[in-house]
Amino acid sequence: MTHVASGAPQFPVAQSNSLTAEERKVIVASSLGTVFEWYDFILFGSLAGIIGQQFFSKADPTTGFIFALLAFSAGVIVRPIGALVFGRVGDRIGRKYTFLATIMIMGLATFVVGILPNYDAIGITAPIILIGLRLLQGLAVGGEYGGAVVYVAEHAPAKKRGAFTSWIQTTGTVGFLLSLSVVLVTRLTLGEPAFVAWGWRIPFLLSIVLLGISVWIRLSLEESPVFAKMKSEGKLSKAPLSEAFGRWTNIKIALSALFGLVAGFGVVWYTAQFYTLLFLTQTLKVDGPTANIMVLIALLAATPFFVFFGTLSDRIGRKKIVLTGILLAGLAFFPTFKAITHYANPALEKALADSPVVLVADPADCHLQFNLTGTSKFLSSCDIAKAKLVSSSVNYSSEVAPTGSVAAIRVGSQTITSYDGTGLDKETFGAKEKAFVGGITTAIKSAGYPTAADPAQVNKPMVTLLVFVLVFLLAMAYGPVAALLVELFPTRIRYSGLSLPYHIGTGWFGGLTPTIAFAMVAYQGDIYYGLWFPVIVSLVTAAIGFVVIRETKDVDITS
Repeated sequence: MTHVASGAPQFPVAQSNSLTAEERKVIVASSLGTVFEWYDFILFGSLAGIIGQQFFSKADPTTGFIFALLAFSAGVIVRPIGALVFGRVGDRIGRKYTFLATIMIMGLATFVVGILPNYDAIGITAPIILIGLRLLQGLAVGGEYGGAVVYVAEHAPAKKRGAFTSWIQTTGTVGFLLSLSVVLVTRLTLGEPAFVAWGWRIPFLLSIVLLGISVWIRLSLEESPVFAKMKSEGKLSKAPLSEAFGRWTNIKIALSALFGLVAGFGVVWYTAQFYTLLFLTQTLKVDGPTANIMVLIALLAATPFFVFFGTLSDRIGRKKIVLTGILLAGLAFFPTFKAITHYANPALEKALADSPVVLVADPADCHLQFNLTGTSKFLSSCDIAKAKLVSSSVNYSSEVAPTGSVAAIRVGSQTITSYDGTGLDKETFGAKEKAFVGGITTAIKSAGYPTAADPAQVNKPMVTLLVFVLVFLLAMAYGPVAALLVELFPTRIRYSGLSLPYHIGTGWFGGLTPTIAFAMVAYQGDIYYGLWFPVIVSLVTAAIGFVVIRETKDVDITS
């Protein structure tokens, strides 16, 4: 790639503030379609509990575990494959028709989920079809992002690429907002019994309306002028994947983008939004509607800053803003989450400080409960005790017990002995579990651990402000990054080149953050311990990025 003359760019008022009708259409069409893509993709996760009841509850336990995990994680896992498939098509055939295809696949797959008969109606066929639809959603998302940002960037004036592409950066958050809002409104309108029985299908069925709007808008768009010029000149790559990932010069760019940018903002994205909501509801026991509303308000307040930082990057550069955002987020996670505990569930904070709990167990009996395949069962006395403590949001320290002994939990002067579930029949296992759970519940309750956050004690403004801080830092890290990624890669392989590292970073590093964090919490016995994963990834990414990522705002992307 070549560079234009360096120096501070000038911004005439008319150029920086006025958009032509075509520019507005490009931004709206690309952003709106990508919002709908994320709405469809995130909707599945928003309704995971109900979907599990509808499609997996009647299968045998092993099959049910496998199908449930595949359905929930398949969309994340296959995103890099979608990046490769649609990246190649986008670099060979064109940007417009490729991301038109991705939204049609996503929208139709989501609509079919809404009409798909459940397990009671068609048996094992139902979860098999559901997994197939989820795979299609993941493939589509893998191709959508690259197409949208490349298309917008290649339409944008050179000095407004950050501003133009930052609208695409809002779409994941806006799609998350839209998904939660539709689910919440439908739930409150129908009531919980009707929603669980059939109303959960409505948000999926609505996607057909969103699909129609998106396709109609995108059909009216013209091909990217940069791509059209290269095509007319016969300069298109004949083998974009081989060129992008078979030549060291281009591989270096992809690796730099992955480990110096994308892995960091991927974990920041999922921690600031998904893990925060999970922490509020599952760890701090804040009721779902209250937690959702606080997160929704914070997201609404922070979303304009994606565009603010994207626009700012056109003036002062992309690199310093993105990497500073990733760095600050990594530094902010621990104090911010501890502050969220203080304001959302002060009774739990007090119990954690005043009533220490000790797990007495043989270390050989304790395992890292990271269940990526869905087939592992953690039935040792230590694992059973850990799982119960984590689900009750109890921090604990560990004490080594003699080899072969059964694990026990000590709460103050009380000791509750766990049990080994290996080889037990269902009835015996259930009886032992009931006795153990009853003993633990009584002990931790007497020690001051609340079963749920007291609504009167939840400081909603402060919790909302703290979530806003996290999403603000996410906006700083994420707002300018689309322009930066576009400018890193040569035009011939741009769609393929940026899509793969983006979806590995956001899909695998970011998408697996909640699962990894939960496993770390269960293993260590500290409700904050899971934060070490996003903290380490974000800080390492920032350190690498400051060294290997170059500033790109003055790069000429037409060659």
